[in-house]
Amino acid sequence: MIIGTCTIELHLAGNGSLKGKRAALKPLLARLHKEFNISAAEVDRQDSWAESVIGLACVANEAAHVEQVLNNAVKWIEQNRPDWQVVDWQIAVV
Repeated sequence: MIIGTCTIELHLAGNGSLKGKRAALKPLLARLHKEFNISAAEVDRQDSWAESVIGLACVANEAAHVEQVLNNAVKWIEQNRPDWQVVDWQIAVV
């Protein structure tokens, strides 16, 4: 069993409140789960309305598949949320 995690730092341009941030992140996290069959959650900077860190997790039989799924998820965020900036992201495979 191979486990992959991905941490993505986001800058949420145009967001003015924590309520707005959570309202925007909730459908994103649900969509990532639906599109890629991965777990997704906000894992840091919960008190900042302009920044967020989300964590993704994927389990598979091959490391290459895990890396491909997580890389595709990051690309999907960049393409589907052009108003948000992906500041940094890291993938770890165990």
